[in-house]
Amino acid sequence: MANFRARAFTILWLLFLIFPNSDSHPNLDSLHLSLHALRPSPATQISAAEGVLSRILPNHTSSFDLRIISQEECDGKACFIISNAEVKGDTTSHEIQVSGSSGVEILSGLHWYLKYWCGGHISWRKTGGMQLGSVPKPGELPRVDPSGVKVHRVVPWSYYQNVVTVSYSSVWWDWKRWKEEIDWMALQGINLPLAFTGQEAIWQKVFKRFNLTDADLGEFFGGPAFLAWARMGNLHGWGGPLTQEWLDSQLDLQREILSYMHQLGMTPVLPAFSGNVPSSLKRIFPSANISQLGNWNTVSGDERWCCTYLLDPNDELFVEIGKMFIEQQIEEFGDITHIYNCDTFNENEPPTSDPSYIASLGTAVYKAMQAGDHQAVWLMQGWLFSSDSSFWQPPQMQALLHAVPLGKLIILDLFADVKPIWKNSNNFYGVPFIWCMLHNFGGNIEMYGILDTIASEPVEARITPNSSMVGMGMCMEGIEQNPVVYELMAEMAFQSEKIAVEEWIKMYSSRRYGGPNVRAIRAWQRLHKTIYNCQDKIANHNTDIIVKFPDLNASEIVITSVPGHQWYSNEDAIVALDDLLQASKSLENLPTYRYDVADLTRQVLAKISNHLYNKILSAYQNADDKTLKKESSVLLELVADLDNLLASNECFLLGTWLESAKALAVSDELRAKVKYGFNYIVKYWETALIATSGFNWFIQCHF
Repeated sequence: MANFRARAFTILWLLFLIFPNSDSHPNLDSLHLSLHALRPSPATQISAAEGVLSRILPNHTSSFDLRIISQEECDGKACFIISNAEVKGDTTSHEIQVSGSSGVEILSGLHWYLKYWCGGHISWRKTGGMQLGSVPKPGELPRVDPSGVKVHRVVPWSYYQNVVTVSYSSVWWDWKRWKEEIDWMALQGINLPLAFTGQEAIWQKVFKRFNLTDADLGEFFGGPAFLAWARMGNLHGWGGPLTQEWLDSQLDLQREILSYMHQLGMTPVLPAFSGNVPSSLKRIFPSANISQLGNWNTVSGDERWCCTYLLDPNDELFVEIGKMFIEQQIEEFGDITHIYNCDTFNENEPPTSDPSYIASLGTAVYKAMQAGDHQAVWLMQGWLFSSDSSFWQPPQMQALLHAVPLGKLIILDLFADVKPIWKNSNNFYGVPFIWCMLHNFGGNIEMYGILDTIASEPVEARITPNSSMVGMGMCMEGIEQNPVVYELMAEMAFQSEKIAVEEWIKMYSSRRYGGPNVRAIRAWQRLHKTIYNCQDKIANHNTDIIVKFPDLNASEIVITSVPGHQWYSNEDAIVALDDLLQASKSLENLPTYRYDVADLTRQVLAKISNHLYNKILSAYQNADDKTLKKESSVLLELVADLDNLLASNECFLLGTWLESAKALAVSDELRAKVKYGFNYIVKYWETALIATSGFNWFIQCHF
């Protein structure tokens, strides 16, 4: 016991020295220690990391010696160390030793070595997948400096996902696909992933203890394709009811997800009670303070689906339900985390702007979490401060943020890549926050990014005086697009200084294609300065005409104020495409290269479609029949060309999603639910819910 206390004191002292700002607050120090205590044994984490290695490099499993080391060996921080393995005669085939303070750090170190010593590249399978052909064969791996390479995590947390990612990207995933994603997370250094799968089965158990029926819950839960918005209280019942088969299978899937995350040393973020309740709860508790919220752009304000119900956090029933929900999760999944996400007013305003009332809401929400887990920490999306900034003025923000003990609330600065809140709120008034890149809306696959911002702004936020930054996050609404953006963002958690993107992009091109290619490098340098250099501060919903319903009234087609968002010269993109095509002789068989060529060609043609549409519209308005016919013919040819192009690459096919959705549906009843939800998202979601752009993603994947 004395040794444990001495080690605990040492760790706390080192944390104080290394993290002198908000993340060294006693509450956060205690959190780090308590979460460390929840991790599985070193042997379990090493075994999980070795499993990842065997999947990405099956011929190199004996080439790497993977080890867990203590925080003290990492100078009190999380870190990884890459060193040359000690070869003792012929008794070992290990060449490189990768040590880390957790399974995630080990795999971060492995990825670092593969990138910077072997020229390897790892991205989502649907964006070209891995390029590991450049890794030398066993026995010939490059040696590192004799003194080894130690890389520290510059902030404690690397967060991943958005509460709507499930509906735009992962709703139809099975365990095989989830395991692949968690492998990717670990290699990218993700140690704080959102884990929301299967929560409806937990809610079913909780609400039935309050005498709600299956029929009551059928009107409450959204269908499989709409779970994200039902969970947020934006709608209810739409696409439902959920079948028991779905509820049970998703709960089983969540058990596998959480177990594997835990084995790797990750800290999953579980859901907490936000106050969103079935309308039937009013019948059972008539005196409870339950109010009906307004319409969230849904289904013409039809109350069968819109205008959800919120239990006031100050009602004593709130704490009772919140406590039971946390406890039920612990019973189902074990004691694996103390961090919970809750967004009570995500795109829904509180009934009053009175700071004292808002403070009482914050206190009550946290109290409900703490009642179920006395070490609970509330992780809250800061999207409300951006999307509804007119309501969330400094008095309201401070009232909410300071209602929770310092260190027991962490804010996701969700849109920090474009609209950082930390800069205008004095570092969230001292409350710990995670600098997040939102980047993607609605799962659209438009090529877009702000690489220079990503390479510099997180560093600025971290080193600014009195910084309360404790992590970096990737909070995209949809994944499997723009892999260059996500590789750079993930890497920033291990970069103590700003990155010179001009040099980084050269190495990225070489890694992506297995070696340096002059034309490919030149193409990526141009893309860095154009497509991946958007500085107009506009939220990038894909607004290209090619993915819209046809209409002669432009205002009926464009859902934002940015028709055909164009922040760069398409002529420059065409030059980059030409360079990329000129590199085809040596690269044409690489999946990464083939994906990039198809993606950039798609992007170029999509922007040309905007130009053609404007010419068609002008000809129609001027009764210029000749020009109208000519340009209409060109546009139709472009659509056909685009269709043929993207049909040539499975990464862009709608069929991959369709097959994964069908595979989850075993019974006829569930198959009908899946088909309805899938078709509705594909065909109508954008017109029913103006705020989203998921339609763009699906249409472009099909075209």
